[in-house]
Amino acid sequence: MADRRRINGPPGSTMPPVFEDDAGQPEVKSGKGRDRAPTAIRKMFLKTGVTPSASGSAYLEFEKSNKSDVSGLKLSCTVHGPRSLPRSSPFSPHIVLSAHVKYAPFATKQRRGYLRDPSERDLGTHLETALRGAIIADRWPKSGVDIIISIIEGDQDREASKSQGDETWDMMNALSGCITVASAALADAGIDCVDTVAGGVAALVQDAGDDSTPRIVVDPIPSEHEKVLGACCIAYLPTRDEVTNLWFKGDLPASDAGLYTQLVENGIQASRNANRVLVECLGETTS
Repeated sequence: MADRRRINGPPGSTMPPVFEDDAGQPEVKSGKGRDRAPTAIRKMFLKTGVTPSASGSAYLEFEKSNKSDVSGLKLSCTVHGPRSLPRSSPFSPHIVLSAHVKYAPFATKQRRGYLRDPSERDLGTHLETALRGAIIADRWPKSGVDIIISIIEGDQDREASKSQGDETWDMMNALSGCITVASAALADAGIDCVDTVAGGVAALVQDAGDDSTPRIVVDPIPSEHEKVLGACCIAYLPTRDEVTNLWFKGDLPASDAGLYTQLVENGIQASRNANRVLVECLGETTS
């Protein structure tokens, strides 16, 4: 007798449909291009105190792109500590910082696993380096603090082909957002820092067209440009005028030192713009 209370599957085995890509047709990026000025960053929403059970927390969201298939970057950060280290740990005169960055399984175009992959470990290493230069570590000896960031949604173009390779450049924007949201969470946890650190990205891009010349833009979205030639992500302390982390990727001529300098200067300007949002958010929290 058939069970009428549940929906049964087909009696025989079935194979899911597999659609082949059009190998003979060239890939064309659809949608509009960048509609912001080269020195303008996207609008940001930042809020602290979103996780009451943590010592400090923050949520950061970027404005969506003008392309319908590209969503805005969304990140959530929690800070646990400072708390005493286990008895088995060696003595440390400074606070032990641990940064953990993980994509949600549904955050990107390609589904992520539950274990961290090498790209996520690289993000955690760069984030730890950026924050170590801002925290006053000698005020908490024999203590540790854990910074956990969940990337809820990335800003990848979900309609683009996997072979276009935009994920490499999307990591730059993800790291920039991680630095900014972690700085807000540290301030919410009451951990003393020498300054508020914020992240910024600058890239050398080339738009569609035969007569298009490469130009430098801040806060780039790879799907809005034909090609990204190089990019750098900077963690910057505006009051002390110091750079705590610099990450550069790309294939640019090593002889053109002025191009590297322009990328760094534009990245610092993007960090300053993000820092204004960070300071304003912290000011609203304390008032």
